Amino acid sequence: MVQLIVGKKGKGKTKCLLEKVNSEVKSILGDVVFLDKNTSHMYELNNKVRLIVVPDFMIDTEEEFVGFIAGIISQDHDLQQVYVDSFLNVSGIGEGGILPIIEKLEKFSDNFHIDFILSISMDETELPESVRKNVVTSL
Repeated sequence: MVQLIVGKKGKGKTKCLLEKVNSEVKSILGDVVFLDKNTSHMYELNNKVRLIVVPDFMIDTEEEFVGFIAGIISQDHDLQQVYVDSFLNVSGIGEGGILPIIEKLEKFSDNFHIDFILSISMDETELPESVRKNVVTSL
């Protein structure tokens, strides 16, 4: 499943995402990955969570981001959850908007039983209609 935490910049999405990952990691049996744009939240994450700083891997396009996610999945068969902070920044979303990449993440989720939790700096009303069902928190 793909879950979205949405709201304008500065509304507290990252705090919400960090609280969710830290509470979930206590009861989860598989591995948890947190993708971010920098290391600023490293010490706020539970030590069982693997932090990956996406810009370190020179991801510029959504195709590269999807390939990056595929690589993470292929190397960790115990992967259960992937959290992505600043989704619009780290995913390289282009002209096509967020719908194509979210559809690909949903396919990954279905095929590999991985939950994706994304923080998106957009108001819920700005999201495509078909994606609004995935919103779990709107700030």
